[in-house]
Amino acid sequence: MTESEDLSASVVVVGSGIGGATTALALARRGVDVLVLERGERLPREPANFSPEEVFLRRRYKPAEQWLDGDGRPFAPGVHYLVGGNSKVYGASLPRFREADFGAVEHREGTSPAWPFSYADLEPYYGQAETLYKVHGATGEDPTEPWRSTPFPYPALSHEPYVADLADRLRAQGVHPASNAMGLDRVEPGAAGTGACVRCRTCDGFPCMYGAKSDAETCALAPALETGLVRLVTGAQVRRIVLDGDGRRVDHLVVGTPDGITNVRGGRFVLSAGSVNSAALLLASADASCPDGVANSSGLVGRNFMMHNNAHVAAVDVNRRNDVVFQKTLSVNDFYHDGGDGYPLGTLQLIGKVQGSMMKSWATRTPRLLLDGIATRSVEWLVMTEDLPDPENRVTVDGSGRITTARTARNTLPYKELHRKAKALLHGAGYDAVFTQWFDISMNSHQCGTVVAGADPATSVLDPWCRSHDVANLWVVDGGFFPSSAAMNPALTIAAQALRVVAESELAS
Repeated sequence: MTESEDLSASVVVVGSGIGGATTALALARRGVDVLVLERGERLPREPANFSPEEVFLRRRYKPAEQWLDGDGRPFAPGVHYLVGGNSKVYGASLPRFREADFGAVEHREGTSPAWPFSYADLEPYYGQAETLYKVHGATGEDPTEPWRSTPFPYPALSHEPYVADLADRLRAQGVHPASNAMGLDRVEPGAAGTGACVRCRTCDGFPCMYGAKSDAETCALAPALETGLVRLVTGAQVRRIVLDGDGRRVDHLVVGTPDGITNVRGGRFVLSAGSVNSAALLLASADASCPDGVANSSGLVGRNFMMHNNAHVAAVDVNRRNDVVFQKTLSVNDFYHDGGDGYPLGTLQLIGKVQGSMMKSWATRTPRLLLDGIATRSVEWLVMTEDLPDPENRVTVDGSGRITTARTARNTLPYKELHRKAKALLHGAGYDAVFTQWFDISMNSHQCGTVVAGADPATSVLDPWCRSHDVANLWVVDGGFFPSSAAMNPALTIAAQALRVVAESELAS
C-alpha cells in the first residue's frame, strides 16, 4: 500500500475470512466495487506448512497477541490473522446446520433460541456456498441430514480401508456412520478431471501448500480480486469506527497501516473480523453519540458469546496399526437430536490423523517416543456439543484495546454424556483405551454469538440480514450473528448467510 492509494470504495469489508471473502465475491459479481481490509498478510507456501513441529509446537502462523480470560489471566487465542483468516488452517469440514437448529431447541440445561430466519430461507444459499467451496458429500447416510434442493456438487471422499473397517465396526453397534461434508479440490482415482488435493496427512489444522483446501482466500477472495472490482489491503488493522454527526451512519474507519494511521471511507461497511474481534471493535468505538459502543443500543454487543463444547479423543488399539493417510472422512450424528432421553447431544467427527509431535503440544510431560507409538495405533475424533447463549458470557475491551473473553461453558452435561457414548462406541469397536484432550478458548475457533441477529432491536444487534438496527450502513457478517451455536462446524453457514445478505439486503445497492 502507498500513501497515494485511494482508500475508499462503495463497500468496505473488514476481514478476509469466510464471511468477508464470500461477501466480497458476491458483491463483485453484482458489479459493486469493494475494498477488503485485512490486518494480517498472506500465508506463505513453504515447507513449514506441513511441519507439525512448526504449526503445532512453535505456533508459526498464530499471532503473538494475548487476550484475557474472565479471571484476568492472559492466554494465546485460537485465531489466525491471515489473508483467508482461520480458514487457512481449518479442517475444511463444511456441513449444513440441521433444519431444527433454526428453531427453538430444548436442551437438558436450557433453550437454544430460534433464529430470525428458517432453514428454508437459507437453503438455496447453502447450495451456492457448497458449489463455491467445492464441498464433497453424500446423501442418504446420515439420519439427521436436512433436506436439500440441490445435490452435493462433488461426491463424498472415499474412506481408506482402515476407516471403512471402523465404519463397519460402528455400524455393527447400531449407529449410522456417514461421510463428512468436506471442502477440497479433489478428484478421486478413476473419476474424470484433475484436482490439486493429494490427500496428505497434514491437512486438518495445517495450511495447504498446494492450494487444495477450500479456504476463503482460494475459493472466494482470489476470484473476487480477479474481477478487478475488489482490492485487498493487508497489514491494515481497523482501530475505530467513526460515525457521522447524528450517529446513524458510519462516516469512516480509522485504520492502522505500516505507513501510519489513515481514514477509510465508503458507502457501506461490513465487519467480518470474527465474532470476538468484530464485537471488540464495536465496543472500542464508543463516543459521545454511542457511549456503550457502536450499534449497541440493546446493550448486547459482546454478550451471548458462545463456542462449541469440543474435545479431541484418541482411541488406541495396541494390536493394530493405523495406516490411514487422510483420516477425516467419517462422522456419527445419531445422537445429534436425541441422546436417548429426548434431549440433543451433538456430533462425532473424525479429525485429521494426529502425529506424535502434535500430541506433544498438550501432553507435554509424556515422552515423544511414547507419543509416536500411541499415534501409530490411534484414531482421533472430535466430540462436539452445543454451547448455549448466556448474556454473562461476553467479550469486553479496555481502554488500551485489550480483549477479555469471560465465559463459563453451558450445556456441559450433554457434553459429558456424548463423550461417554463416544468412548463406549470406540471400546465396542475394539479399542483398548481412549484419551481425551478437552478444548478451551485457546484452541477453539468456533466462536459466535456476540452480535446476535433478530427481528427486535431491543433483543438483538442485527436484523435478519446482518444489518445493524442502529447504524444504517453497517453490517456484520461472521459467526457473531449466530443466535445459537448448533453443534456443527460454522463455516458453511457463515458463507451461506454472506451470499443471502448480498442477494437480499441493501448491501449491494
